[in-house]
Amino acid sequence: MTSTVDTFARLACAFSLLMASASHAQVGMRQIQSGDMPITLTYPTATQVQPVVHGPFTLQAAINAPSLPTTPGSRRLVVLSHGTAGSTDNDHALAATLARAGFVVAQPLHRGDNFKDFSHAGPESWKTRPQDVSETIDAVAHDAVLGPQVNIQKVGVHGMSAGGVTGLVLAGAQWRMLNLIQHCAQHLEEDIGFCLNGLAQHPVQQALRKGQFFLSRFLTEDNAPASMKTLQGGKSSGNAEDPRPDNRVAAISLNVPVGAIFTAESLAHIPLPVGLTTAGSDLVLVPRWHSAYVLQHCKTCTTLSDHARAGHFDWLSPWPASVAKTVAATQVRGGLPNPSFSPEERQKAFDQIALFFKQKL
Repeated sequence: MTSTVDTFARLACAFSLLMASASHAQVGMRQIQSGDMPITLTYPTATQVQPVVHGPFTLQAAINAPSLPTTPGSRRLVVLSHGTAGSTDNDHALAATLARAGFVVAQPLHRGDNFKDFSHAGPESWKTRPQDVSETIDAVAHDAVLGPQVNIQKVGVHGMSAGGVTGLVLAGAQWRMLNLIQHCAQHLEEDIGFCLNGLAQHPVQQALRKGQFFLSRFLTEDNAPASMKTLQGGKSSGNAEDPRPDNRVAAISLNVPVGAIFTAESLAHIPLPVGLTTAGSDLVLVPRWHSAYVLQHCKTCTTLSDHARAGHFDWLSPWPASVAKTVAATQVRGGLPNPSFSPEERQKAFDQIALFFKQKL
């Protein structure tokens, strides 16, 4: 009879071979559609990567390459939710890291909140983004090539900035407009990068929003309109045994997430593991009001890595200088990357995210 020690030895050897195989994988990439929503798929392949030029972005990928063969249903899926007015290109470095680690990565271009169309950016997009992710999971499941490889019963979701709203809602958290308005009425100057996001070049709109926040100082639970107090996301009851709107989502990774809009009670009810990557020099979403607030109230949340020198946009890679300059000009505070935050440190953080999903999915 085979001894327990021998069995564990064989399992350890098999795991080591699997990790070695994954670490040498190349990065395949192709696109599928779900209705009018493009979805970029990144996955392990044996085909050598080549430079791929998308406008100002240069990616390293093997376009439409065959995926590495694997046992049916053995790969895990991670869905990446980009930030406000974002794209799939600027999260490619993280997607590639996950693909090399053996994951299939799906990146939806969120409807109404992407670099081509951000007409619904903000609260309207926050309401629809989680459904975009669920739709993305369905689309991957029905894909003739990658669908049979993926187990969609335990899916990971990663969200950066506004994508953090996507992730927290899918974890079961709930937000309200009243929380947003009260936060900005009380902390406008301290968190101006969030409260006046994207309005650096629009002084009239800045003044209008500041006036609205000033008047909102007098709003309370008793006198606020019912529409402001309506809970968004999660399930209808904060006491629900499983508040996740999509129970296929099993682990969440967050990077500099929007946090101030969420109720403390719903954060405390999150039932699944959530890992945060935080940036101490983030002036767009000041950690005190966002990442730290989530960590304070969420009992299942942990810090994957903390980076004192990182700013908000340091997590986008590739991030061409021309794009960085254009985006920074729209920010009231904290738009430029921090030159003292190194690509090596960013990659170590991405490796920690991949390890988190390996452990939790």
